[in-house]
Amino acid sequence: MVKFTPSFTRLVTEFAKLPGVGRKTATRLALFVLRQSDQEALALAEAIRELKERTRFCSRCFHFTETDPCPLCTDPGRQDHQLCVVEECQDLFAIERSGSFRGRYHVLHGALSPLDGIGPDELKIPELLARLQEGTVREVLLATNFDVEGEATALYLAQVIRPMGIRVTRLAHGIPMGSDLEYVDEATVNRAVEGRQDL
Repeated sequence: MVKFTPSFTRLVTEFAKLPGVGRKTATRLALFVLRQSDQEALALAEAIRELKERTRFCSRCFHFTETDPCPLCTDPGRQDHQLCVVEECQDLFAIERSGSFRGRYHVLHGALSPLDGIGPDELKIPELLARLQEGTVREVLLATNFDVEGEATALYLAQVIRPMGIRVTRLAHGIPMGSDLEYVDEATVNRAVEGRQDL
């Protein structure tokens, strides 16, 4: 059996902690870094160090930023009366890429999961409710994931936000563009039929 050096093994172990990266991929990544020039490898290390030193969460929306408040919160071209609530920062990126939303955001940093001990106080829900108390927001778009935890989070938020007199909406979901009905699972077809709209 091949024995790796301690430093190589340590790098493989660290890469393997990344989401979606197993030992084989971690080993390939470590070999790639080893083959890079010293300058390229140090640039990678410096980029990681700089990311950790400079990046923090916006005190308003909790998206990551190097300035506080973040550029999304200070952009005068955005609509203050609409607020999109997402679970994670990558969800915000997905909505921004679509170009379909021009309001503000709020990142929860997770979803409700009582079995895992994650309740409202473990997420940025108290901060969300404090923002809504300011009275500027007239619509909250719940853009949580369409899994059990995301649905539970959306239902919980709708229940606590509606009494504030704020319109609560949910992302539409159903059959993706370009899909053939015969290949779509039953639950997705069911939701698409239930969520049908006038044409």
